Amino acid sequence: MSEVRHRGTEQEGKEDQAEESKKECEGQDDEDQLPGMDLSGKNLSQASDKTVGSLDSALEGLNPKWRNYVIRGIFSIVMISTFFFLIYLGPLALVLLVLAIQIMCYHEIITIGYVVYKSHDLPWFRTLSWYFLITSNYYIYGESMIDRFGLLLSRTELMPPFVTYHRFISMCLYMAGLVAFVMSLVKKYYLKQFTLFAWTHVTLLMVVITSNFIISSIFEGLIWFFLSTTLIICNDIWAYIFGFFFGKTPLIKLSPKKTWEGFIGGAVAAVVWGLLTCLVLAQYDYFVCPIEYSEVSGQLHMECERPPAVRLTEYNLPKIIKSMFLMVGLPWKTVHLYPIMLHSVVLALFASVIAPFGGFFASGFKRAFKIKDFGDTIPGHGGIMDRFDCQTVMGPFMYVYYITFIKPANPQKLLSQVMALSIDDQLQFLNMLKDELVSRGVL
Repeated sequence: MSEVRHRGTEQEGKEDQAEESKKECEGQDDEDQLPGMDLSGKNLSQASDKTVGSLDSALEGLNPKWRNYVIRGIFSIVMISTFFFLIYLGPLALVLLVLAIQIMCYHEIITIGYVVYKSHDLPWFRTLSWYFLITSNYYIYGESMIDRFGLLLSRTELMPPFVTYHRFISMCLYMAGLVAFVMSLVKKYYLKQFTLFAWTHVTLLMVVITSNFIISSIFEGLIWFFLSTTLIICNDIWAYIFGFFFGKTPLIKLSPKKTWEGFIGGAVAAVVWGLLTCLVLAQYDYFVCPIEYSEVSGQLHMECERPPAVRLTEYNLPKIIKSMFLMVGLPWKTVHLYPIMLHSVVLALFASVIAPFGGFFASGFKRAFKIKDFGDTIPGHGGIMDRFDCQTVMGPFMYVYYITFIKPANPQKLLSQVMALSIDDQLQFLNMLKDELVSRGVL
């Protein structure tokens, strides 16, 4: 989603862009290359403007610069349309989307390690890499599902043992992978194999943990996922536009095409977008209610008492603002807002100021290995990771911010945990709760 990465001024010509790309991909000294590494980038797929035959023919007459802009625009529209369609389908479709993106990002990063470290002769590297991905997903998403839908899983045939012994099973799976790795070690490849073992685990940390935070946000209410994701998109698009038309002052050396003008313009646009998005979506239960399991109906549902963050609230205006309104003949003293609108300002500023460092990190990573893109999955854009690098920062922040400052107490979740206990344990819990309330004078 980091459209801003390709920002440039209107005066940049084709030759300048080609030269800059060359510097970006090949500008490192040879002394950075370690023995046994391939930093040529020749064996890695890179972004291109090639599309389906009919589209290629239709754009054949355009000069390369405008052809690239048109292709990027077309596939941006396709991606955004798909995104809104999946929002319409609901949380489960979005969960599948996040998992698919996770797998593709993991594939792109692992492939870079596979090629750069010339791992073609290493036994079991790719097999073990995918095994650890499956194991990590089993543990992390299993924990999340048990925490949220434990009652449903415990009452589903064949699932209770997996719920009860989930952590032990996960540990056994990881130990099996560790044993397999040690058994695969070959004397002359020790350093390379341990390097790639670390490569795999750092990649798992980035993509699995990030996707888990994003999916957790989806379960808490679509508005949180939609807000965090679209803030990044909005910031990228408007930063690109402001940078293209007004950009003159370079922002950071890691991404020479980024400018201060684009940076500031994108931030302002993100704040406005966040306020408008929250004002509209906070009115619909479909976006603000978390997905939960109802024991009464035996089904998953998205119905709830509206959380405090999406209840219209009256706020007193500061004196200076009241004075400004009085000067123009408006006796306004209060304003009615959804609290989420105030939170959206914080999230928009984070998306504009801090989240781009996910993109800077990705730029530095690609420069280290002398490649321009993570892949060529999306014509004109590069790989999947090229579009979602900022989400590795925004996704975790969104969820942590939500559970720290916004998430209300959830008695229904506690009830679900109690109902998953045995009858004797439920009665013991009831007696303990009654005694505690009596001692406090509540009963």
